[in-house]
This record gives sequence, structure tokens and C-alpha cells, in this order.
Amino acid sequence: MNENANKYLDDLSKKVMAHGKVESPSFNFTDAVMSKIETLSKNQATIYKPLISKRMWFLILVGFLALFSYGLFSGNNEESIGWLNKIDFSILSNNNISNTLSSFKFSKTLMYALVFFGSMICLQIPILKHYFNKRLEY
Repeated sequence: MNENANKYLDDLSKKVMAHGKVESPSFNFTDAVMSKIETLSKNQATIYKPLISKRMWFLILVGFLALFSYGLFSGNNEESIGWLNKIDFSILSNNNISNTLSSFKFSKTLMYALVFFGSMICLQIPILKHYFNKRLEY
């Protein structure tokens, strides 16, 4: 039964190929297609928009400078602390998690590896950003 189906399909494909005519595109088909592609790619260009705008970076900088100057110029007198004395910070240092984590000892090799790993990540981020920016320009 499978041979009959294959023979039927073979005969059908031969008939279609014999009676079909070869179509060719118009003379300037490639130019017309390329001009349409160029207009589409120009209209839908990716525009870089940063996640944090310059205005927000400026506001963040002003906020940090305000906090820094407040801490610097507020003075060292005990009266300026006021409400800060009422907060109990001992809960941050006297708990089971911090006591458990303080007993861990890391070797120098592990510390060097972590510092090297962190510095490599900090070095690779600008390089990759530059690479992808150049790739998106074309």
C-alpha cells in the first residue's frame, strides 16, 4: 500500500513539473526589495534610552552630597543625635545569623580569588558594553 501511495505522489509531482511554467521576477526586483528593506530599517531603528536619566543621576548626586554635608557639618555634640539614641541597634549584631557567620574563616587564596573575580567583572562590564554598542551601530 505504501508503494502505491509513493507511485501516486511521484506521478503527481511529474505532472505538476511538466505543466508548470517557470516564473522570473521583474528586471528591477532586487532593487525594489532592497529599497523597501532600507526604508523599514531606517524607520524602526533602535534608539538608546538609558535606564536612569541624567536628571535622576543629578538628583541622586545632590541627595548624596546633602547627606554627606549634613553628616559633616552637623557637629559632634551629643544633642544633635537625639532620636538616634532611642533606636536599639543591638538586634543587628546580637542574633544567631551574625554569630554563625562570624565563626567562618576564609583562606587568603579564597579572598584573592574573590577579589580577582570581582575586579574581572568590573573590567568586563565596560568592555562588553562598548562591544555591544558598536555592534548595534551597524
